[in-house]
Amino acid sequence: MITKRIIPCLDVKNGRVVKGVNFQGLSDVSSPVELGKYYSDNGADELVFYDITASSEGRALFTDILKEVASTIFIPLTVGGGINTLDDFDRVLKCGADKVSVNSGAIKNPNLIYEGAKRYGDQCVVLSVDAKRVDGKFKVFAKGGRENTGLDALEWIKRGVDNGAGEIVLNSIDTDGVKGGFDLEMLNAVCEIVSVPVIASGGAGKAQDFIELFKKLPKVDAGLAASIFHFGEVKINELKKVLKDNDILVRL
Repeated sequence: MITKRIIPCLDVKNGRVVKGVNFQGLSDVSSPVELGKYYSDNGADELVFYDITASSEGRALFTDILKEVASTIFIPLTVGGGINTLDDFDRVLKCGADKVSVNSGAIKNPNLIYEGAKRYGDQCVVLSVDAKRVDGKFKVFAKGGRENTGLDALEWIKRGVDNGAGEIVLNSIDTDGVKGGFDLEMLNAVCEIVSVPVIASGGAGKAQDFIELFKKLPKVDAGLAASIFHFGEVKINELKKVLKDNDILVRL
């Protein structure tokens, strides 16, 4: 059996880690370098670094801070934000990223997934999807959850995997930052249609939410969270002990 991964996420804006609710009302949390090192030293399986305003501001991802984060951690690093071309892939990989997360850039140019996978391998390409319910359907949102693309989320994810995405991060805007638990309905719908690893994002509020996630949806590979880890409400090493006590396989 494959161990379940616990992944903290650094949403970075203007060089600082920030966190909001339902993608709104961002507040300053910490230095990404300090926080990244803390997580690397304290049981995180991977780290996700998103430059959250790169796409909406139409600029390239900040690489100086990324290099510093990459140089201080010893766990796999996934990086996203403003990834629009293969040159962007190249740039963040040279800064120390292990995987590249595409979102708005792939919506603008769906071939980006195929091109990235062809050049760097499927395992390098992560399709990050910000999804929200609209009239009972799961719809894809772009630009940090600000723009409804009209795309059906399940169709988009299936297409992304067919094009070579080796992993899916599903961010539920409906549950993001609310701390009421992961969006099990949306996650289950995705797990039913793909065979690549699925990472659950949005909604974790306590250790029990991770237990429920992995028990109810054994196909989910990892749980990703931000604020509960950033503010010390849940400590990753303690969370992993609780998961192990509940017969969920984790790396201690």
